[in-house]
Amino acid sequence: MALVTAEKLVKNYVLGDITVQAIRGVDFSIEPASFVSFIGPSGSGKSTLLNMIGCLDPPTGGTLQVAGREITGLSRKEAARFRGEHIGFVFQDFNLIPVLTVFENVEYPLQMVQNWPKEKRRKRVMDMLDAVGMADQGNKYPGQISGGQKQRVAVARALVTNAELVLADEPTANLDRETANRIITLMQQMRDEFGTTFVFSTHDPRIVKNVEITFSIEDGMLEKNHIAGGGADA
Repeated sequence: MALVTAEKLVKNYVLGDITVQAIRGVDFSIEPASFVSFIGPSGSGKSTLLNMIGCLDPPTGGTLQVAGREITGLSRKEAARFRGEHIGFVFQDFNLIPVLTVFENVEYPLQMVQNWPKEKRRKRVMDMLDAVGMADQGNKYPGQISGGQKQRVAVARALVTNAELVLADEPTANLDRETANRIITLMQQMRDEFGTTFVFSTHDPRIVKNVEITFSIEDGMLEKNHIAGGGADA
C-alpha cells in the first residue's frame, strides 16, 4: 500500500483578482521506505507539493492520502497532531532553535507532541543522536557546531518521533560537496535501518543521482521518472 497517494490534486492561490494555479490536477504515489524527489526550477510548485503532503498547506481540490488517512479535510489542530505522529521535516536552513542545546532540539518534538516520560525521552533522543554520529555533542548549542553537524541534528529531530515520512526541502543547499554527500548517505542509512520514506524538494544533482524516483515538475504539472540511484560520492 502506498504511503502517499494523490489524485487530481490542485492548489490555487488567490492574489487579489488573480487566481494562480500552482498545482494543476496531478496524480502520484509514493511507496514506503523509498527515496523520492520532486525536482524543478524555482516557482515550479515542488515546495508547494511538500507543504501539502506535510499538512502545512491544504489542497484546493482533489484527494491526498498520507499513511492511510485522507488529509485534505483536516482542521489545523488535527493536521498538527497528524504531523507530529507521522511526519518529520528537514529544512535547508536547519531550523534549529538557537537557545536550545543539540539534545533539547531533538527532544523538542517529543515534548510538544507526545507525552513521553523523561527517561524514555532521554533514551530515544540519545539513540537518535548516536545514529547520526552526534551523541557526544548533545550539550552544545547550534551556534557551536558546523553546518553539517546542524543538518545531522535536523535529521535526528525528524526521526525522533518514529516518523514514517520525512520531507526534506533543499536539505543540502547550504552544505559543501563533501558534507552534502555525507548527509545523503546518512539519510539512506536511516531509510535502510528504520524503513523511513524520504521525499525531497530539490534541484541539487547530488540528491537527484541518489534517489530511486524523481517527479519532474514544471508549471504545476508532473512527470515521473525512474532512475537508478547510486551512492553518494565519498
